[in-house]
Amino acid sequence: MNNPHPTIATRPAAVFDDSRRTAPHVTIRGLTKHYEDTAIYDRFDFDIPRGKLISVFGPNGCGKSTLINMIAGLVPMDDGEVLFDGRPLKQVKFGYVFQNYREALFPWLRAFDNIAYPLKLMGLAKGERDARVERLSTHLGVKIDLALYPYQLSGGQQQLVSIMRALIVEPEILFLDEPFSALDYEMTLFMRDQLQRVFMETATTMVLVSHDLEEAVYLSDYVLLLSRAPARVVEFVPYAAPRPRSDKTISEPDFVATKAHCLRLFQQEVQRG
Repeated sequence: MNNPHPTIATRPAAVFDDSRRTAPHVTIRGLTKHYEDTAIYDRFDFDIPRGKLISVFGPNGCGKSTLINMIAGLVPMDDGEVLFDGRPLKQVKFGYVFQNYREALFPWLRAFDNIAYPLKLMGLAKGERDARVERLSTHLGVKIDLALYPYQLSGGQQQLVSIMRALIVEPEILFLDEPFSALDYEMTLFMRDQLQRVFMETATTMVLVSHDLEEAVYLSDYVLLLSRAPARVVEFVPYAAPRPRSDKTISEPDFVATKAHCLRLFQQEVQRG
């Protein structure tokens, strides 16, 4: 088996031609969702800025995953509107990376064909599908044998294939629902850096749900801190450390201060419950 730690080469410019897609500005207005007698969101308003990596963080049960699932159209909202640069979701290309990579990939397809599958659904000819997968792999400098089946890959390799499959459609926005929570700690650290490099490479707007505050701050341009349900924005916390970030980042004063600030707000919400 190949190196279980696949690498992505950092490159100075975005992979995708910006003239082919516009980084979205997501406008959320009046978002409402109830489960039985519990209001998860009640007339929730928020804007997601273009070309940024946003982490969503908050107490258990506050609706972090529900939020991105409603934005992505995977869970119906009871009321409200979500627009992408003024357009509805059906006019937008988006990618989604699930928490459980083992269930997300098709075990009967090789890694290459898993990545190409969305293009097949779009009706692209096999030659064009193959060319786009090769181009993406080359641009990102991915060192995985894509002829292997998912069961022949490590957990990190499988999740990287999932991320590549989400990117192959050249999405305007990428949603990630706790994508590293099923990985061991070593692979989690490695994959955080891989995601950061993909973000630098593609300039794709990303919305990441995380249950790990250090991860949320480390990866993000902003941390969206949510309250207990019905969720409201406690604070939209900026973190502007230069990229690429490294192990040294977590000991820098700005990181420590930002994490401590988010922790205080989080603890206040937990105590409020």
